[in-house]
Amino acid sequence: MTSVAIRPEQLQGVIAAALGDKARSVTVALDEVTVVVPAQAYLEAMQMLRDHAQCRFEQLIDLCGIDYSTYGDVGTDGARYAVVSHLLSVSLNQRVRVKVFCPDDDFPVVASVAELWNSANWYEREAFDLFGIVFDGHNDLRRILTDYGFIGHPFRKDFPLSGHVEMRYDPELRRVVYEPVTIEPREITPRIIREDKYGGLH
Repeated sequence: MTSVAIRPEQLQGVIAAALGDKARSVTVALDEVTVVVPAQAYLEAMQMLRDHAQCRFEQLIDLCGIDYSTYGDVGTDGARYAVVSHLLSVSLNQRVRVKVFCPDDDFPVVASVAELWNSANWYEREAFDLFGIVFDGHNDLRRILTDYGFIGHPFRKDFPLSGHVEMRYDPELRRVVYEPVTIEPREITPRIIREDKYGGLH
C-alpha cells in the first residue's frame, strides 16, 4: 500500500536532516524539492537518499546533463556543467531532484551512480555522449546516440547547429563517407504576412 505523500516543506526538512553537510542546499520551488550536493559527496549522498529510512528513493527515473555556459550572459556565475537526477520513492510516495556541478569545466567528471540504480547506466552514457560529462566508475562509458567516429558533444552550447561533418553513401566506393559540412549556417527569421487579402483569403 502506497503512503500518503508528505508536503514538500516536510520532505525538505527530512532530506536536509538525512544528508546534513553533504547537501549544499535543499530548496522548494513549485512544490518540488531540489537538493544540490558537492561533487565529492555526490555518490555518498545518493546512496543515503536511496537507503535512509525516511527517504527510500528506490528508483532513479531520469538523469541528464546541463550546460550553463551562457548563464553568464544573464549575470549568473558558476560551474559550466551539472548533472541532474530525479528520484522516486514508490514506498513513501515522494520525489526529489538532485543536482551536482562538475568542478572542472575543461574535464567535467562526477561519480557514476549506476551501481546504485541500474537505470543510470544508459542515462549516464547519454550525458557523456551529448555533453562530454565523464562518470567515474561507470563500467561501459561509451557513446549511445551518436556514431562511433563522432567528434564532439552536440548538446554543448558551443557545438555548431550544423555539426562538423556530414555523411552520405558513395555508390562508387560502396560505403558511407564523411565530408566537411557544406551547409552555410544562417538564422531564418519568419516573415509575417500582413496583407489583408493574401492568397485570396478574406
